[in-house]
Amino acid sequence: MTESAHPLFDFTDADLKAALHRALKTTAILGIVLALVLAFVYGWQTGALVLAGTIISATGLWEWQRLVAFINARLDNQKTTGTGRVLTTFLLRLVLAGGILYGSLKCLHGSVYALVGGLVLGIFALTVEAVRVIRS
Repeated sequence: MTESAHPLFDFTDADLKAALHRALKTTAILGIVLALVLAFVYGWQTGALVLAGTIISATGLWEWQRLVAFINARLDNQKTTGTGRVLTTFLLRLVLAGGILYGSLKCLHGSVYALVGGLVLGIFALTVEAVRVIRS
């Protein structure tokens, strides 16, 4: 009896890119749907807080896609954009995320749990993708 290799061991850079892209789409779709539902039930401010958390989660996933692509290109000795540019966009995204967090908490008086829920959507989407890889 021959054993086939587990899909986790055959996980390629393309698989990682596809998984991160699916997680980004899942985060965006779930965030918009959740924001609309909570805006209808609890008010527009709570919906806006979920949307703010979703934006931060989605931009985090997008930035990780870029960082993984950059690191993989460097490991494969391919021509890449400058390290300074990648680092600058990473830091700018962190500053933008901090600004969104501060502004949404300061100006919107909805549920803080809605903001946390939006932030957790990225982790949830990544967990779904990890389970999908392990099960296949």
